[in-house]
Amino acid sequence: MIFIEQNLSQKRPDSLKDFSLPRRESYFPSSADWRNEVLYFLLPDRFSDGKENTRPLLNRKALHLARPSLPGGQPWRFDKWAESGGDRWQGGTIKGLESKLDYLNQLGVTTIWVGPIFQQRGHLNTYHGYGIQDFLDVDPRFGTRQDLVSLVNQAHKKGLRIILDIIFNHSGCNWIYAPGTPGGVWEPPYTRGWYEFGSWLGDEGQPIPGAPQTGAEGVWPSEFQDPDCYTRAGKGDLGRGDPDDSNAEFRRSDFMNLRDFQLDYPHLLENLARCYKYWIALTDCDGFRIDTLKHVTYDQARNFCGTIKEFAANLGKSDFFLVGEIAGGDYNEDRYLDVVGQNLNAALDIGEMRGNLNLVAKGLIEPKAYFNGFAWDAVMGSHRNLGRRHISILDDHDHVFGEKIRFSSEAASEHQIIAGVALQLFTLGIPCIYAGTEQALAGPEPSERKWLPDWKKSDRYLREAMFGPEHPRQSGVAGVEAFDENLPGFGPFGTAGAHCFDPHHPAYIRIAAMAAIRKEFPVLRLGRQYLRPIAIPFLHLPFGDRGRSGEIIAWSRILDDEEAVCVLNSHGTGDRGARVLVDANLTPVGSSMTVILNTAEVATPGYAGPHKVGSTVAVRRQDGIAYIEIQPIPASEFLILTNHPES
Repeated sequence: MIFIEQNLSQKRPDSLKDFSLPRRESYFPSSADWRNEVLYFLLPDRFSDGKENTRPLLNRKALHLARPSLPGGQPWRFDKWAESGGDRWQGGTIKGLESKLDYLNQLGVTTIWVGPIFQQRGHLNTYHGYGIQDFLDVDPRFGTRQDLVSLVNQAHKKGLRIILDIIFNHSGCNWIYAPGTPGGVWEPPYTRGWYEFGSWLGDEGQPIPGAPQTGAEGVWPSEFQDPDCYTRAGKGDLGRGDPDDSNAEFRRSDFMNLRDFQLDYPHLLENLARCYKYWIALTDCDGFRIDTLKHVTYDQARNFCGTIKEFAANLGKSDFFLVGEIAGGDYNEDRYLDVVGQNLNAALDIGEMRGNLNLVAKGLIEPKAYFNGFAWDAVMGSHRNLGRRHISILDDHDHVFGEKIRFSSEAASEHQIIAGVALQLFTLGIPCIYAGTEQALAGPEPSERKWLPDWKKSDRYLREAMFGPEHPRQSGVAGVEAFDENLPGFGPFGTAGAHCFDPHHPAYIRIAAMAAIRKEFPVLRLGRQYLRPIAIPFLHLPFGDRGRSGEIIAWSRILDDEEAVCVLNSHGTGDRGARVLVDANLTPVGSSMTVILNTAEVATPGYAGPHKVGSTVAVRRQDGIAYIEIQPIPASEFLILTNHPES
């Protein structure tokens, strides 16, 4: 591939004029249908440094063994651990991620969504990657452009796809406002007009005279060094303004040491798109997750997504995947999907449905609170349409809505997380698993959370470093090379120096089995969906009730003549059973359904409970209703039965 070879043999471009984009070369093809994929999201700084073989696997029954003394023999302190997690890079790398491709492949992941890898402001600890200083280079803490190309290439060899996280409505804090600006040069209050530009910042965050000269100064490529590329409107309220107002405050204001682009400025949107076309051509990646899409106008979103789609199509990627982060709840997600149309594949479910998914999986609210969220027909259309446009989220790195804790932080067992993942994998949409979900990451045990006054309030507790670093990187520029031995690493469960990549963990085993059966049966990915009424004889509950909190939840996926019945025990500690309605036309009375998955059996050697894989359940009739009898299954376990078990 000529473009890749030529560009890796040279330093990163200073200007967008320094390279010519390719066309009609041989690139890795798009997924035929993204509903077939299982996504996995990770922040590269918090995933792997590739050195896990130098650290022990975390002993979860003796966490104190992975809480070392601090320098000078000081005892372990949770406030130091929390400080490390909130303010420092931990040391994860692109090469580290590449070393874990087999771990993800065996889990059943098919597409890896990688948090932003672009170069950040060196003097800031923006490990999350959302404050870009150089749009055409990889942050040196993560590795090099060559490392990223290698990651994508190796992933493709294993049948995995890579989605990159991109930002086009703002840059990092690469400049300050003019001296004398009301409120200060860093974060003046929001204005409907604009403030005077001050100066670009150097490698240590110091003001520099004139234009940037080195790669660590100002912003790159050089096309973004025009002060009029930025709104210069000061710091505003991200929730203020009408979504239909192109000049709304939330679309113009800076926030959290970032600088908002003025996307209507001549050629700016085109130049930003060209940056990301460069990364498609260079890496052969398969899609983008677009950050803060709500913060651009509908036209800007449509135009940006459209030109990216067209460029990728000309490389042979006929459905380059574009998924938007659209804050503000389900209405805003629907609105952008409707207006942007086919230029945007899907929206992340970070609104109300994510919270309901968590509560339904734990049996705390009725199933309809989640399943009714699929009734977006006015905008999303049919079952088939919704399945393509909805990215299911259980945990993520932000938790825009609700408490900032992982599902497993308040779970009844170490495997209850699979109840949530089962709902993701087998209901309409494209599932996205967050790094650590398969290891039931949960933060420190409840007895230790008293040392963390911002518990449930800070997103740092959603961002453990799975590889268990001994120490974080030093603050600022020094952290590119050195680690800070005065702080413990931000390891899992309030530890340091032990990793948690355990393929034998109860959650990992169950999720891998669920992903495998999803891959085998198209009905589980592509079928229509119906929440099924249940009857519980010993509670004298007749058919007509579509489930209640803490009981069996059952739904069918139907594809042509095939029905798969999914059965989840949503109770966290007790066995549950029920009679489940089935489609009498597809599975008539007198026939049977076959168990094709039982998560309890998968994870329990010598399992002696009901509904083993391969066993059948007869279809019976009650009051004119065809049903199957589900015997009590263990807490938070999951079954699938089908009328067509044959290949």
